[in-house]
This record gives sequence, structure tokens and C-alpha cells, in this order.
Amino acid sequence: MPDANVVAGLSLERLERITRHLDERYIQPGKLPGAVTLVARHGEVVWVKAQGLMDVERNKVARRDTIFRIYSMTKPVTSIALMQLYEQGRFLLDDPVHRYIPSWRDLQVYKAGVYPDFQTEPASRSMTIRDLLTHMSGLTYGFLNRTNVDAAYRTLKLDGSRDLTLDTLIERLAGLPLEFTPGTAWNYSVATDVVGYLVQQLADQPLDDYFREHIFGPLEMNDTGFQVRPDQQERFAACYLHQPDNTMKLQDDPEHSRYLREPVLLSGGGGLVSTVDDYHHFAQALSQGGAFRGQRIIGRKTLEFMRSNHLPDNQDLPALSIGAFSETPYEGNGFGLGFSVKTDVAKSHTNGSVGEYGWGGLASTNFFVDPVEDMVVVFMTQLMPSSSYPIRQELRAMVHGALV
Repeated sequence: MPDANVVAGLSLERLERITRHLDERYIQPGKLPGAVTLVARHGEVVWVKAQGLMDVERNKVARRDTIFRIYSMTKPVTSIALMQLYEQGRFLLDDPVHRYIPSWRDLQVYKAGVYPDFQTEPASRSMTIRDLLTHMSGLTYGFLNRTNVDAAYRTLKLDGSRDLTLDTLIERLAGLPLEFTPGTAWNYSVATDVVGYLVQQLADQPLDDYFREHIFGPLEMNDTGFQVRPDQQERFAACYLHQPDNTMKLQDDPEHSRYLREPVLLSGGGGLVSTVDDYHHFAQALSQGGAFRGQRIIGRKTLEFMRSNHLPDNQDLPALSIGAFSETPYEGNGFGLGFSVKTDVAKSHTNGSVGEYGWGGLASTNFFVDPVEDMVVVFMTQLMPSSSYPIRQELRAMVHGALV
């Protein structure tokens, strides 16, 4: 007789450990506002749980349809968009970026000095589109607070100021040195914003329109976009900032958020809001070889290519990374075209499968696809930065522990 407590090979009783763990360790002590977690296997949503609050100040309970800022979980969407155009023969991965952005022809690499008085040398090779997709471009992020180059990004407000457009970002980056010659190291960066710019150039369409037509529409992702519409505002979560004493303070009030206005910068690197179900539609399409409910967004072989480790000599991130970042653990993880890819389970210190891929966002959201177990997990919350607590690793331990 089948066990009613087991669905698609997952123990519901064991998945409930996630509820207790999040509640007892994070939500009740006031470390996290709330969370929505979704686990799917063999194409079936097995378990979804909304718990805690989506807005502590207004005592609003987290719901399955809560709207979250997904920050860098925008990156896989943007990467898929560009690879849709790759499938149409619009570009090749080893094309130099300056073929599409002429002002980037003679990019320089940092040697010494501080902005605006940099000493530079020419890059020993051109930046390619593949370098952008793999974060081996030599670009950086201002918030990394590591070098004189990222200090210049902060001075020029390249991580997002009210007047920054995609065109202005591209123009300003042309005048700044790279951290290293493209292809020689790995560094988390604004590269995926540049990927979004290339999507606009190649498709001759604004990024938000392109996403809607080619990804969100086909996948029925009706709550995902660069802006929170008036009809969604009631469901929009507050975002919080982790404090040194493990409390949190309000970082972005949902009633006064910039997400309520039409964005000036369509950030392919971090601009989207979404729900757990919408993002599951996207992740499930990836898990099913590029299609969901009969709608194909990418070819099966293209997706296989994207979720291969593209780091030189199949190395993992610690071998090539020049700076810390927190959207995935380092060891035993490589990087594909838009996702991290698990290359060695034991080395990663976290339960899972070789070939598992996914990414996370600045406010602690996360998703992963395990192709060996045919499983998709999406986790939504709103606490910055994502390095505050090891929830992602704990979640993997509990989910994989529920497989029977």
C-alpha cells in the first residue's frame, strides 16, 4: 500500500522539518521576517509553505503569492534571454563584446592609482560574450568594497542611482579599467547588466518587453517584472537589513519603495520582483530541458551547454575567484553560462548532486535544480545581505534528507 506521507519520492513529514527549523531558528527569534519555500519533484509541486510575516511593521502574514525582490536571481533569466538569441544565430560566444559595443574596443586593465587618476595597461585580449556570461569579464561591483576600481563604481553610482540608465552604465564602464584581463579570473560583477544591454541591442526591443514576450508570457509568470504594479502592491513584501546583533531593521518599505515606480535602469543583473510560483515556472522549465506546460523557452541542448562548468580546465570557483561573494558556496562549485554548477559534492560540504545548478539573490532568496533527482527548490525571503545566515546550505541538507 502506498505511503500517503510520501509524494514523488519525498517524505512530507521530513519536509516539515524545514517549517520547524525556519520558525524556531530564524523567524521566532526575529532574525528573518518570514519565508516561502517550494519543493517540486518529477514536475509536481510536492510541498509549499509560507510562514512568518512579509511586512513586520504592518503585521502582514507571508502568503504563497507574496511579491519578493529577487535581485540576482534575475541573472539566470537574463542569461536565458541572451542564449535564446544565440540559438537564432545572432551572435557567437567568442564574439568580442566591442563588435556590439564599439566604445569597448580598447579596454584597459588596472595597474595602480585611484579614480580618476588610474594607471592602466591594455588588456591582453578582447572581452568576449562568454566572459560576460561566466563572470570572467574583468568587470566588478561597487558593493564588493575590495579594490580601487570598485571604489570608482561607487563614486559613479554604477550599482544603481536614480538617474542611471543602461545606456549610461555602458558608457561609464567604457571609461573605467577592468580588474583583470578577460578570461583570466572570476569576479562577480555588473556583467549580467551588460548581457541585458546586449539582449536589447540584438533583439531591438527594450529588456522588459523582451522578457514579457519570450519568457514571462510563455511561462505564465504574470507576477514577475521590473516594477510592482498597483494591483500587486498589497502583496509586496518589506525588505530588511541584517544587524550585527542578529536582529533586522527595515531596509525598503513596500509602501514607499522605488519598485512602485517605473524603473529608469532595466537591470538584467538584479532588477526583477517575482513570486515563489512564478519563479518555479522558470526553474521547472529549466529542469524539464527548457519547456513548461508545452511552452519551450530554450532548446534542450542549449540548456545542457549552459549548465556545464565553463571555468577553464573544469576548475571550481576558489581556483579562479579574486573576491568573496555569497550567492553560492565556493568549494566544489564551478560556473556555467548564468548559473553556478556543482562539480564535486564532497568538496562542496553540502548534500546534493553533481550537476546541480542555480543561483541566489542579495536578499537571501535562492533556487536550485537537481537534474539527478529531478528536483526543483525555490526559497523566498527578504533579508540583506544573503551571507547573514547559512540558510541555503541548511535548506539543501533538509530537502535532500527528505528523499526516500
